[in-house]
Amino acid sequence: MLKVILGHSDDPDTQEATKDVIDRCVSQLRDLPGIPIKAGMIFAAIDFDHALILKEIQQVFPEIDLIGCTTDGEISSILGFQQDSLTLMLFCSDTIDIHAGIGYGVKENSLAAAQQAVQQAMQKCSTPAKLCVTLPASYLADGSTTNGELILAGLKSALGSEVPILGGTAGDQFRFKTAYQFFGNEVFTDALPILIFSGDILFSYGTGCGWTPIGRKSIVTKSHGTVVEEIDGVSALKFYQRYLGDRQPTAENPLAVYEGNSDRYYMRVPNTCTPTGSINFLGSVPEQATVQMTDFNRDDVLYAVKTSLQRALKNYPGKEPDAILLFSCCCRRWLLGTRAKEEYQIIKTELGKEIPICGFYTYGEFSPIQPQGYTYYHQETFVTLLIGTK
Repeated sequence: MLKVILGHSDDPDTQEATKDVIDRCVSQLRDLPGIPIKAGMIFAAIDFDHALILKEIQQVFPEIDLIGCTTDGEISSILGFQQDSLTLMLFCSDTIDIHAGIGYGVKENSLAAAQQAVQQAMQKCSTPAKLCVTLPASYLADGSTTNGELILAGLKSALGSEVPILGGTAGDQFRFKTAYQFFGNEVFTDALPILIFSGDILFSYGTGCGWTPIGRKSIVTKSHGTVVEEIDGVSALKFYQRYLGDRQPTAENPLAVYEGNSDRYYMRVPNTCTPTGSINFLGSVPEQATVQMTDFNRDDVLYAVKTSLQRALKNYPGKEPDAILLFSCCCRRWLLGTRAKEEYQIIKTELGKEIPICGFYTYGEFSPIQPQGYTYYHQETFVTLLIGTK
């Protein structure tokens, strides 16, 4: 059995917001005698006193494995889409094992941090890992950033390629200065917190982005890491200028990077251009990858939320999930503007039933593109994760 309990408060005062979410969770727990709380996740706005939040939660729930992060916006089935709010999600089960781990120094050595986090979590597991949810560092206090793909590679190495990895990197409300991660009662800026799910758990996931590929498919003829120098033998900037003219590449026109020979792709957002015509993206683009220019339409981007949910529902191996986790990109929120709240509303309308929902706006998302597929690091993507036992 799995029961998920939620608290969500939009009170700007840290003490009051924490009290609100704890009180709501405690009241729901009265209806669950004998079912232990295994773990929890916190998604919090950047301006709260995060150490105080964790201290208060630990006093009430001292035994749970707790992780979390700051965000670019919070989502729940209690208050829908919010900013400057606090959510607490508790997992209660007598058949699922859920254990937390954390790795340190993500920027310098993502592989070691991932191995440390997985080892810590797996030491407490009595059954093999089936699912990993991660909320790693993004922007550090010194202004540098972590590498989502290296984080993912480290987790795959530590877990094995058969364990799906889902989640999102921490945000700081579009300030791009310092994002925070939580583990137990501690606050970090360069850490990799994870939850490992094992035992009697059912789950499925779906992704959607909504950008429309335009023009012909092309080949990345020269790149290294996140820097694309040439596409189809011309500079990356010249490739973009075929479509944009003198406009600079922005998040409105990311590259679709195709998965092998399939029609599935993940997104890469252009960040800065160099005088030589190279473009630095917010994620690596492999040399010889097949790519395509994309175009932005708000209705299509919102429709992708429905696509993400429908894919997850179609592949759910049970009758009905017990909870839903959502991870949406901060660029989606920024580009959708006042329509960002519609992402949650679409999920609620499509479900047509009451299921606990919690999530946040990230600085990069993790999810396989297809069932039992390879996990990718995404941008501008909406990820739906269904979990349950029935």
